[in-house]
Amino acid sequence: MIDSTPRLDRDWLLTAARQRTGLTDFGDEWFIEPMDAYIAAAHAEGKLTPEGLAGQVEGIVKGLASRLRMIDDLHRHPEIREERVEVAGIILGLPRTGSTIFHRLLASAPGMTALRWFECQNFAPFPGEGRGEAPQRRAYAQAMIDGWLQLSPELASIHPLDPDAPDEEVIVLGQMFVGTAVEAMTFAPSFAAWLDAYDQSRGHEDLRTILQYLQWQDPSRRGAKWILKSPTNLPYTEVAARAFPDALLIMTHRDPLDVVPSYVSMEAALYKLNSVQDDKAVGAFWFPRLAAWMDRFMAARERIGEARFIDIDYREVAREPLAQAQRVLERMGIPVDDRIEAALAEFMAGNQREQRPTHDYSLARFGLDEAAINQAFAAYRERFIHS
Repeated sequence: MIDSTPRLDRDWLLTAARQRTGLTDFGDEWFIEPMDAYIAAAHAEGKLTPEGLAGQVEGIVKGLASRLRMIDDLHRHPEIREERVEVAGIILGLPRTGSTIFHRLLASAPGMTALRWFECQNFAPFPGEGRGEAPQRRAYAQAMIDGWLQLSPELASIHPLDPDAPDEEVIVLGQMFVGTAVEAMTFAPSFAAWLDAYDQSRGHEDLRTILQYLQWQDPSRRGAKWILKSPTNLPYTEVAARAFPDALLIMTHRDPLDVVPSYVSMEAALYKLNSVQDDKAVGAFWFPRLAAWMDRFMAARERIGEARFIDIDYREVAREPLAQAQRVLERMGIPVDDRIEAALAEFMAGNQREQRPTHDYSLARFGLDEAAINQAFAAYRERFIHS
């Protein structure tokens, strides 16, 4: 047995996951390298509160526990690796570009499926949950949401949280210490810089296995087309494109003058869950970070080729969401019939932005400057915003 006091220490975390599950085999332990890099940065820069430390430890242990349970199931059910997973589309773009509502709209179409928020938190069934069942995981996810909103109420206006709603695979990748979820939840600039030079392809290989695993858990998903979405795809677009070579790359667009303060505000709210950070320090990190993401993406898009992309304007989604969804579905080879049109319309009728509080944010609060944002994103704004 280990000391029950939560510790951000590799051996403690691995042992805690083993004790929670009664299992020992993590499979390929490639994730140890980024895990060590994250732990070092979190200690040096994270400024975690005692409650925040406990929350981060739980997030890591639950991810490791999911991995242990999945590896065990893979050994006992090798047919999982025979599941045919078809990822038809990957939504990427800067965060705060309307990608969440658009992702959920596309996933609502008959014949489509997506990772649900409760699955992102725990992709392996808990003990006692049968295939296609997840009462304990749903309860875990709802408790997480309740706790988050108690600590950071402004999240209700920033990102719609629902255990059963489609959400981002970046959460799963973050449990392997890759993607952008780790830096989104812990202020760790040195880890973000380290991650930029790290080959993240192993994370996407495991993500494909996790999609097979989820599909095996719920056979009703067989034959459905997966739609993925995450801002993590922007700086690492080529990794996602190689992992899912048949997927349409769907880029959502919005003026960075709105995106940057909106996302920095979201990060300030997320950091509030586990640490005490200065708003201007958060702005000073995330503004150049987002600009660097876009620079990396613009270069990657040229290498990948325009044929794999479709562009979706935030303003057009606000004006005519159904028409924009139909554009994407048709590009993915999915004929839009009366049944799909009805499902899309039903989703939109129940998911109006006005049902949530208004998200207030400003440049000044985070020490941001309009001219600097315009300059940093000049090429992007000229091509996609003002064209």
